[in-house]
Amino acid sequence: MMRMIVVALVLVGSLGGLLGAMPAHADSLSIGINIGSPPPPPPPPIVVAAPPQLVVVPGSPVQYAPGLSVNYFVYGGRHFTFHNGSWFIAASYGGPWTFVAVEKVPKPVLAVPVTYYKVPPGHLKKDKGGPPDWAGPGKGKGPKHK
Repeated sequence: MMRMIVVALVLVGSLGGLLGAMPAHADSLSIGINIGSPPPPPPPPIVVAAPPQLVVVPGSPVQYAPGLSVNYFVYGGRHFTFHNGSWFIAASYGGPWTFVAVEKVPKPVLAVPVTYYKVPPGHLKKDKGGPPDWAGPGKGKGPKHK
């Protein structure tokens, strides 16, 4: 793996030498290296001007914001949202939002029943009531994902 990276860097450097005589414009030049995984999704366009009113999810240490039109949860002093199939975290209600892998989202947040989501995850419906599949084995109510 390391050998492939070194070879790729040498090739890129060689191409740079060959292309050195070509004029480049900053607005038209783009170089990207992606090894093994896709880039994280862009953060959600959530704008919250003031701290939202929070309500405790019954039987949970998680709070949610029923007055917002987005999935918005607070747990352990951190703010979480589920947007377009991805989880995001922020240190305060106003962001900035940063992508977080589902494995890094605290279990109590993942276990919030779908009824407390403004936009249910994927194909799940709010009337199913229970937490999504990512809450863990035997806890999710939706179809199993592979």
